[in-house]
Amino acid sequence: MPVLIGALAHPALRCRLAPDARQIAPLRGKLVGGAMAGILADAFPRRVPAEDELPAWECDWTTSLRRYAEIFGAGSQVAAGQEILGIGNGTAEGRWQADLAADMADWTLDRLAARPACELRPRLPMIASWLASRLRAATDRERLPLTGPAVQEPRIEPLRWEEPYGAYFSVEAHVLRHRRYGGDWSPELLRAVFVSGDATVVLPWDPRRDRVLLIDQFRSGPWARGDAQPWLCETVAGRVDAGETPEEAALREGMEEAGLTISKLIPAPHHYPSPGAIAEFLYVYVGIADLPDHVAGIGGLASEDEDIRSHLVSRAELTRMALSGELRNGPLLMLALWLELNAERLMGELDGTPQS
Repeated sequence: MPVLIGALAHPALRCRLAPDARQIAPLRGKLVGGAMAGILADAFPRRVPAEDELPAWECDWTTSLRRYAEIFGAGSQVAAGQEILGIGNGTAEGRWQADLAADMADWTLDRLAARPACELRPRLPMIASWLASRLRAATDRERLPLTGPAVQEPRIEPLRWEEPYGAYFSVEAHVLRHRRYGGDWSPELLRAVFVSGDATVVLPWDPRRDRVLLIDQFRSGPWARGDAQPWLCETVAGRVDAGETPEEAALREGMEEAGLTISKLIPAPHHYPSPGAIAEFLYVYVGIADLPDHVAGIGGLASEDEDIRSHLVSRAELTRMALSGELRNGPLLMLALWLELNAERLMGELDGTPQS
């Protein structure tokens, strides 16, 4: 009969996986490195000797617990004749996100119940990124003005959901109906949504030299459309991983894609780039950085098959490119125009008078 400790003993997972578990005497030890437990595969914490007491629960192997262990690797250690679950070789430090771990369990056990565990394990980072995006969206709602029909909740009634495609990205098919501005309900609507999780976008800007760093790389979307020039000028950008903030992602991407240390992030208007069919939300920044001539070059992560060229242009040239239509990447175009409108104010705040 297995014993649950750590994340698996937390009510967020224990009540979902083994609702009939019985609390037993605590175990001795300390758990370290489990910030991504139940979020990524094989990420349960290490147990090290200590006089701390670890709450422990004994349970039966339920169907949910067995599938969960297949997907996430529940971590198993036999000690004193007990099979202890929730111990592994995780190294991620920081706060464990119980709400995200609970959503991961629900999503993989319920929504994706028909998918084999071996298919879901490599997808866990992107599923976690998507569910973290949903949690941020729920928080954002609290500060937004009310739009849409002014009727009593619920204004949207989800009816059916399926995932016709799921790999690194996925496609969700939703059947729903929503309130119309007249107060009545719409007919049943089928809406397909491309799912990629939230992303961060940062335009590196050196206010003293008054220049920016752009990157270009091959993009499959324009290529699939038949574009004769699928290498686009862009900003530094990337997915917000589960366990990090959009700001942390922006700083990380600056180093990964361009080798840059960004000293300050200035938020520009965050937005949905194409809300009719894409569930991506962009956190958009101007990033203050030192941009001498030698920072331009070739970069990107080899592990992600990135082939990225960076180059420097003056802010005046960037504005010219935006107004002439040369910039075809939407976030870069928006940031170029936003920076042109705000540069003088920002220079005063940063004491970043351009060099002559």
